[in-house]
Amino acid sequence: NIVLIPCIIIHGDKMSNRVEFENRDRLIQLGIVISALRKLRGMSQEQLAEKANVSRSQISNIEAPGIAHSFSMNVFFNIASALDTEPADLIAATLFSEEISDNK
Repeated sequence: NIVLIPCIIIHGDKMSNRVEFENRDRLIQLGIVISALRKLRGMSQEQLAEKANVSRSQISNIEAPGIAHSFSMNVFFNIASALDTEPADLIAATLFSEEISDNK
């Protein structure tokens, strides 16, 4: 199994939110998983943001349907902790639909 981790693309000494085409769908799926788990936990975006030590607008950007938003590993780990789950479980949930489609 391959585990894919979201990342920020670094250009020189600046970080960019540009998302490579091949990662676009993965980041969108990750945002959907984060949103679904947040709702299952009964949390608002504001509550998740506070617990993950990020802004509510960043959570909103990550969860935005159909929009790929890259973010740092630190933010990813903070969100996983705030949702009381392992980072690998968030990734595994995003890969589930790919595994099904590959096993037609």
